[in-house]
Amino acid sequence: MKKVVLLTLLAIGYIAQGYSQKNNKKQDQEAIKAMCGCFKVQFKYTETFAPEIDYEKHLDYTSGALEWAELIEDSNNKLSIQHLLVIKDTMVIKHWRQDWLYENQQVFYYDKDNKWNFKTLPKEDVEGQWTQKVFQVDDSPRYSGSATWIHADGKHYWENKSDAPLPRREYSKRKDYNVMSRGNRQEITDIGWIHEQDNDKIIRKIGKKDVLLAQEKGYNTYVKVPDAECLAAKTWWQNNAKFWSKVRKSWSTIYDRETPLELKKSVDKQPLFMHMYALEKTKESKKAITAVLNQFVVPSNKAEDGK
Repeated sequence: MKKVVLLTLLAIGYIAQGYSQKNNKKQDQEAIKAMCGCFKVQFKYTETFAPEIDYEKHLDYTSGALEWAELIEDSNNKLSIQHLLVIKDTMVIKHWRQDWLYENQQVFYYDKDNKWNFKTLPKEDVEGQWTQKVFQVDDSPRYSGSATWIHADGKHYWENKSDAPLPRREYSKRKDYNVMSRGNRQEITDIGWIHEQDNDKIIRKIGKKDVLLAQEKGYNTYVKVPDAECLAAKTWWQNNAKFWSKVRKSWSTIYDRETPLELKKSVDKQPLFMHMYALEKTKESKKAITAVLNQFVVPSNKAEDGK
């Protein structure tokens, strides 16, 4: 009798656990989708601490814009959001992209100097988690990490720490560090969402221990506004979505790897995003896009040797 009761309790426990996971996943999906729409965005960054007393802190960075976040893929285990900046109501700039994958095992980690390492995570380590993969304006990689969405005490947030290249606001201005270790917290609010960051600016060299140059606080607010305010971005995406779909498909073959990925900073004296924008204007084929991407990929034997 006791054995029957025990088995019954175990069965109920498994059913309850399965229901809980399914319910949590639905909450996760709703939280991620809440980052879609039209937002008034304020970007704020300030350096807070440096271990060396003679370090001269850089000026605070602030800016703002309208941003349209379009849900471009919506499946059971993957959500993809494309961000578009709207400048002065009419000018549209393709911004970053974030992909969210449920219980995903394939991640890439930034090393340094435009090089990423690809890794397969153990299945048990990602149970119930979502991987966020962040991509640059040309759909090249930035950073990725896996963590659990938290829904407690009326709060809905996701936190992760991942190494990344220098942000666009600094990579063309600074040479005193080469890796940003990003502490990301994305929290959904009643009026939109907040991207809070606690970042370490790191000097990384082969065979040497990482050196912390300075720390930085980032606080980016996304306040929901009527979708009509982002009409220019919605129209722009309708006209260019097919081209960028081909770009993502071309990149997917490059990302299907276990060896490191190293990208050249420029080809013919132009960075990759400039090449992509030129191809976008003429709506080039996937074959043409792949040919350009391959020009930027450093052969794997050289990437592994650090050459």
